[in-house]
Amino acid sequence: MLRLAVLLLLLANAAYYAWSHEWLGALGLAPQRQDEPQRLAQQIHPEGLHLLAPEEARRLQGLPAGTECLQAGLFDERQAAVLRQALAPLPAGSWALEPGRLPARWIVYMGRFPTAEALDRKRAQLRALKLRFEPVDSAALAPGLSLGDYPSEAAAAQALDALAERGVRTARVLQERAELAGQWLRLPMADAALRARVEQSRDALAGQPLRPCR
Repeated sequence: MLRLAVLLLLLANAAYYAWSHEWLGALGLAPQRQDEPQRLAQQIHPEGLHLLAPEEARRLQGLPAGTECLQAGLFDERQAAVLRQALAPLPAGSWALEPGRLPARWIVYMGRFPTAEALDRKRAQLRALKLRFEPVDSAALAPGLSLGDYPSEAAAAQALDALAERGVRTARVLQERAELAGQWLRLPMADAALRARVEQSRDALAGQPLRPCR
């Protein structure tokens, strides 16, 4: 009985080995491959995909030539009131303030550093580890460095664990920003002249740049 069990086990291993190495492909017995070029063969009409130039994208969105949708924000109620007054002379329908939210943001953070020299040393160490970083914008956290931003504390903690495996020892997870509610400035069909007029209201924009609409 034991010999039979051993024989069946050997046969099962041999069959699995042949199957996993695609030796039984001619019989229709082979694992489904997930590498190239099989995935390419599964694409549906890939020839129909192409990148759009900015002008072509605007045309497909129904925007007149030479215009684009722009937005800025988020603005709190006080900032929105100042902006509303500053933009009142512009043509009706050329701009709008719309309610919106910015999600909370968590970062993998290093700092605050006591001196500029300490900050420079840490930057050099991170470059040696081939890690990306950027200075933090928050006055409460500067001078400091962010090694990535994430939508949740759990995601940031997972990233911190991965960084620890690469030699990062003094970073920690912090909430850089709580969820914010406010209003977006939206220019649905901005041409160069309208953009220039809006950007003249620098104080009303509170330092927020105009960007393409999301």
